[in-house]
Parts: sequence; structure tokens; C-alpha cells
Amino acid sequence: MAADVAVLSLGPGQGWVQVGELLLAFVLSAVVGLERELRGKSAGLRTQTIVGTAAALVLLVSKYGFFDVLGPDVKLDPSRVAAQIVSGIGFLGAGLIITRHGAIHGLTTAAAVWETAAIGMAAGAGLPLLAVVVTALHFVVTLGFTALIPRLPSRLRGAVRVHLVYQHGGGVLRDILALCSERRWSVQAMSIDSEGRPSELADLADPAGPGLVGVTFTLFGPEVQRAPDELAGVDGVVSVVRADEEGE
Repeated sequence: MAADVAVLSLGPGQGWVQVGELLLAFVLSAVVGLERELRGKSAGLRTQTIVGTAAALVLLVSKYGFFDVLGPDVKLDPSRVAAQIVSGIGFLGAGLIITRHGAIHGLTTAAAVWETAAIGMAAGAGLPLLAVVVTALHFVVTLGFTALIPRLPSRLRGAVRVHLVYQHGGGVLRDILALCSERRWSVQAMSIDSEGRPSELADLADPAGPGLVGVTFTLFGPEVQRAPDELAGVDGVVSVVRADEEGE
């Protein structure tokens, strides 16, 4: 008597092609995450990899997860689940954006998370070439543009952040603000140091000792890249240190 052999059928959307798409999303997302990790960003290797792989899985679920309920009377839009990835990732990205001392940080990291989700979606949708191209363009932006921005003419770069220490009293702060007004530099943010200096500039700025005050300015305006040198020339200013706000 011949024995019946039960064959497990995994159903549509669970073949090696889909496994390959998930692995592609995993690898490309990990590459983006590694770049973020090496630069010490809050959403690094683990976060980016999970986001990209999960986005690919959600897209595959949207494409293949409802085959068993489809019929003449049941028609579904396979894009509806995938569309929710975009809005869902927006909440995750918003949590990565913080404001510190009046300056916004984390925008690039938040955008990278959204980008990683898109890479995963492309991989899950069976568009590997697009996923690879966007991954390559990520490094053009984060590495190439980062090297390019400092080389731009001053008039094309509108903001700078400086930490300065000045002698208390004598109207030094008034003179500093007067110089900013004369140069048409607007003060977007200003914060006085607590306990001598702000923690994020601890390795850069001289601590404000007795009789000294430390202040962090975020300045915006024409030729504002000259601000550190010009502020250093104000009578009573002890030191000026520029802090480039990569902060992404």
C-alpha cells in the first residue's frame, strides 16, 4: 500500500525570490546603518537594518498576504498597506529630531531612516536596481556633500554656531550684539553656559572661569562664516570657538 506523502505548500509570496528580496533589503539597510553607526548617530546599524528589512516584509505582505481572500467579489488594493509605511516611518523619524540650545539636530538621521524604509520597500517590491542606486546615492549625500559644504563660498552658507567666553560686565555682550546687528547677522539662538560651558562643546571651548561668561550663539546672515574671527576682535572677548553643526 502506497503511503500518502503530505507536501507542505507555502503558498504564493513565500519562495526564494521573496527571501532574496528580504536579504537584499537587509544588506542594503545594514550598509546605510553602518555609515550612521560609524559617525555616532542615534539611529545606527541596528535601527536602520530593522527599519529596512521590516519595510520590505510589510511590502511583501501587502503584495502577497491576501491571496487567500481574493475572489470575484473581493478585490483589494495591494498598495494600501505599503502606503502606511511612509506615514509610520514619519513618526519614528520625528522622534529622532531634537532641539538643543535652540538648534535643530537629527534631521539627516531622521531622513536616513525614511530613506532606509524606501530602500527596503524597493527591495521588497522586486526593484533591486533602484534599491542599490539609492543606497549608493546615500553615500554621495552623507560623504560627498559633507566634504563639499565647507568649500562653498560664505554667501552660500547661511548659519554658524559659535561658543565664546567674555569678561563679565563692561557691556561686552552689548558690543557683541551690536556687531551682529551691524553685520546683519540675526541671532537664532543664544544660551548661557551652565557650570562654565555646554557639555556638547566640552572638548572645544575654554571653560568660563571667575569673572567670565560663556555663551553659545547660533547666527544667521550674509557672510556669517566670518563671525568667529570678527567676534574674537571685540574688546573683552576671551575666546571664540566655532562648532559646526553637523548634528544629524
